[in-house]
Amino acid sequence: MIKVADVAYARFAAPDFDRMESFLVDFGLTRQHRDEKSLYMRGTGRDHHLHITHLADEPGFIGMAFNAQSMADLETLSAADGASAVEEIDEPGGGYRVRMTDPDGFQVETIFGQATLDPLPLDELIGADHGPGRPRGRKVQRARNIACPVMRLGHVVLNVPDCGVMDEFYRRHFGFLQSDIAFAPGGDDELALTFLRCDKGKEYVDQHTLLFTRSKEPGLAHVAFEVEDVNALFVGHEYLHSKGYEHSWGVGRHTPAANIFDYWFDNYGNRVEHFFGGDLLNEDDATITHDSIGEILESQWGAPMSERRASLETDYDPLRG
Repeated sequence: MIKVADVAYARFAAPDFDRMESFLVDFGLTRQHRDEKSLYMRGTGRDHHLHITHLADEPGFIGMAFNAQSMADLETLSAADGASAVEEIDEPGGGYRVRMTDPDGFQVETIFGQATLDPLPLDELIGADHGPGRPRGRKVQRARNIACPVMRLGHVVLNVPDCGVMDEFYRRHFGFLQSDIAFAPGGDDELALTFLRCDKGKEYVDQHTLLFTRSKEPGLAHVAFEVEDVNALFVGHEYLHSKGYEHSWGVGRHTPAANIFDYWFDNYGNRVEHFFGGDLLNEDDATITHDSIGEILESQWGAPMSERRASLETDYDPLRG
């Protein structure tokens, strides 16, 4: 077992790069590289890219990558059953990786040594005047209709037929810790939801990097990108609304994790999230077991989850328990 440091990027397939890129730019990503076969999009941080799209006849989610903490970790992981050898990445950003396929067929890469970039500057409307230590001193600010830049990829949520199998696979190979869990109704001790965080010892990390929700068929529930602050999240909400994109859920604040969220659908039906803030945990925090799925899925404040939205995340309707 190794202990990964964070999620690095997600891979998708789509038949039309223009259609995918137009949404991603409006969502707040920036093109880093594009050729006839692939599209790479970055955020404002130092990561070379956060989102990859490969040209394919059918759209869909392919998988995700995690950051290893050393080359030695890649060597260790390469000895696991079903793992590739350590290989050089022949893609923009370079680096090295080990590839695996998880129990539901998603591609999992673990990478190290990828190139980093200079951060991108923020528009003056973003992150300028909110919270202690950010006085504006009579510098007036007037809203403009702009995209909300995203900083980093924060987490991936997967719909899976068996949460227990996926939970065991990812904890065994990548060192994840359970943050919050809930069991299926009826007392059969079958996991219905599990939030997993990275294990970086005493260092505080996001409450979850992965979340599994029980579903009849495997698939992507959503990928989530962190933004600068609450103002940026609302700026992005208004901009995407003005562009006519399909909204999913939000703005609200989750119960586990406590991040402020806003969900949208891209032009191929993939669910993507802007989020800000959230709980930070370390190795000393125990797993919290919840009595009901509804307790987890409902927000602390904001719009309630409709039955339609619930069906995208789980077999269960949290409004009915």
